[in-house]
Amino acid sequence: MKQRAHTVIPPHIIAEAISTFRGLDLRWSGPITPTEMQYVEQYAVAKYPEYSHALVEGGEKTDLYDLCIKEPSEPPPDEKRKSPSGGLKESVTPLFGNNLPDLDKTQLEPSRLLDVLTKKSSFLGSFISIPEIQARNKVLKHCGLPDEDYLVLFTPNYKDAMMLVGESYPFFRGNFYMSIIEEDIDYIRAFANYKESKVISAPETWLDLRIKGSQLSQYFRRKCKHSPKGLFSYPVEVNGTQYSMHWVSEAHRNSWHVLLDATALVVGKDRLNLALHRPDFLLCSLDNTHAHPSKITCLLIKRKSFDTSSFSPSTSNVL
Repeated sequence: MKQRAHTVIPPHIIAEAISTFRGLDLRWSGPITPTEMQYVEQYAVAKYPEYSHALVEGGEKTDLYDLCIKEPSEPPPDEKRKSPSGGLKESVTPLFGNNLPDLDKTQLEPSRLLDVLTKKSSFLGSFISIPEIQARNKVLKHCGLPDEDYLVLFTPNYKDAMMLVGESYPFFRGNFYMSIIEEDIDYIRAFANYKESKVISAPETWLDLRIKGSQLSQYFRRKCKHSPKGLFSYPVEVNGTQYSMHWVSEAHRNSWHVLLDATALVVGKDRLNLALHRPDFLLCSLDNTHAHPSKITCLLIKRKSFDTSSFSPSTSNVL
């Protein structure tokens, strides 16, 4: 039986081609230009002969906001005690990696975040678009991080990004959540409390490296029969004061995962070099000039920290 000829170049090949197009500025929305279209078609002919007669499909503009992970459109049934995200309470058991050292390959709980990470890890092409790859490259460059080490996701706001982490991180009775993020915007705390993890509220002064015998260092070293011990969250900057990345590495040395909140910094303006200190989660913000809201929150996840190989994904909660 004769194979049908390809008539349209798929999005992941378009994005791959555009990512090699030198001199292309970050553009949040809009179809590709005629020059870009010609380049993509030439690229496809050279690298993918099966698309030699295919064209770039025209269509409506793609906006970065449309790439965001959003809340499920239908709320779950109202029964008994619910989690902070609205789901029903389920029994919680510790989830660890398969006897791997320290922080590598921790198993996330079934959630929207794990769903997306599993898809991105198994078939990256279907999730890449031109605005996404441009935004992703800008964020990684801003943070000084290599593409192969991190996945970059987009959410409409800070709260959604924090809730993605909170509902997926394996909190349980016996591990810890330690946070220096203000309680009124720390949406992870409710999940840690709900899962009966020990929550430690730490003051901003603990981040001061000039204090000998730091309380923060003491808490990092506290005994725990589980590894990793839990999640530590802290902001890069508070009221103009920028804190050291040293705490990321010290937390890692003591078997803690780290969420670094860098949303106070401006991507493309303030330099954030994380080449030596690589948090497991990183939050930062990008301007979105073509849609509402005006800010898009980026959630970066360190690939080797979490295991996505044992979860069968569904598409119902991902937009």
